[in-house]
Amino acid sequence: MNTTNATRCQPQELHPAIPTFLAILSLGGLIFNSISLWIFWSVIKRWNSGIFLQFNLALVDAVVLPVTPLMVAYFSLGSHWPFGEFPCQLQVFLLSTHLYGSIYFLMLISIHRYQATVHYSIKSLWRQKSFLKKVVLAFWVILFLQGLPVFFFFKTSTIDSTVLCLSIHQSELSSLYLIYSIILGLLCFLLPFGISMTSYVMLGRYISQISQANLRGRLVKTKSIQMITIALVIFAVCFVPLHICGSMAAIVRYYNMSCEHLHHVEIIYYVSLVFTMVNCCLDPFIYNFANEKFNKAFSHALRRPWFSK
Repeated sequence: MNTTNATRCQPQELHPAIPTFLAILSLGGLIFNSISLWIFWSVIKRWNSGIFLQFNLALVDAVVLPVTPLMVAYFSLGSHWPFGEFPCQLQVFLLSTHLYGSIYFLMLISIHRYQATVHYSIKSLWRQKSFLKKVVLAFWVILFLQGLPVFFFFKTSTIDSTVLCLSIHQSELSSLYLIYSIILGLLCFLLPFGISMTSYVMLGRYISQISQANLRGRLVKTKSIQMITIALVIFAVCFVPLHICGSMAAIVRYYNMSCEHLHHVEIIYYVSLVFTMVNCCLDPFIYNFANEKFNKAFSHALRRPWFSK
């Protein structure tokens, strides 16, 4: 291990609110996501192209939930990882799959929503399940390949007696991480984000011209506005802060800045990482606004007395 400022800086004990908030978000995500998957699988018998995309978004939310207890324990133990190297690599791989899978499928949903609303009378490829199956399979392959470098290169490291897992104090491979974070930021975040926003801007321009004189016009306008709002909130809360903070962390590690700088970045980096779990709780609202059957089943499930005899 190289001797750098980053290696001499000791990890801080995080405020108890960080693991507590992560535990609450994880529990909420588990409940909402379980209900969503149950509705998709058991309640909605006939899937259209939109439901197919929403189901895959629910799947990428589900992949991260098994490792969230490990994250809670890691933060609670003062950023000490006692679980070994492979669980650390698996956690990082699943976090990457969840994060970028959410970004990709939100992008596909935004394109589909635009096509289904603006060009609803035209037979588009985006309304054909056979075409979307190929697109979705391609993105799952991309997610797997994209996560492999993270899995193999970003392992645990030790500072004194503290074992770290994906910590900004790790100085190993700092140049590789900087390059990789720039590539991910440009190609895997900014590009899908730009496509999503372009789709929603064009959709917003279209629905602003829809007459509210008839019921269908009012319904399309309301549901589209709700979807655009939730999508913007998800990007603003879950994805933008993490990519900004991740880039800052990579720069601080690469240039061996002072421990004071490192500690400031450390807190906001972990907070932004926790906030990526918010989308597991917000994604079901996208399903609600996009599908009336899901809306009714989800509302009924939330009112159901689960713990009554």
